[in-house]
Amino acid sequence: MIELAEDNLNEIINSNEQVMVQYGATWCGNCRVTKPKFKRMAGENEEVVFVYVDAEKLPNSRKLADVSNLPTFAGFKNGSLVSQAAGNKVETITNILNEVTNN
Repeated sequence: MIELAEDNLNEIINSNEQVMVQYGATWCGNCRVTKPKFKRMAGENEEVVFVYVDAEKLPNSRKLADVSNLPTFAGFKNGSLVSQAAGNKVETITNILNEVTNN
């Protein structure tokens, strides 16, 4: 899993076929709860690039999805947003991951 340090999510999305993103923030309790689950899924799905984005610190990366609640999960395929949802359930992440990995 990549923890974004620079506001360059667009570069990652455009240079990888399949990308999963968790938008979170340091103050967000649900974000802290889901981050280890997101990281574990990254280890189980090596064909997909998993990225954690601090939505407060990286505004340009945040703009690539409609982030109104945290955590928000977004799936990108071939440079385009294919699915996104807010919430802290593993099913939320799994559903988006399925959209990214299935044709």
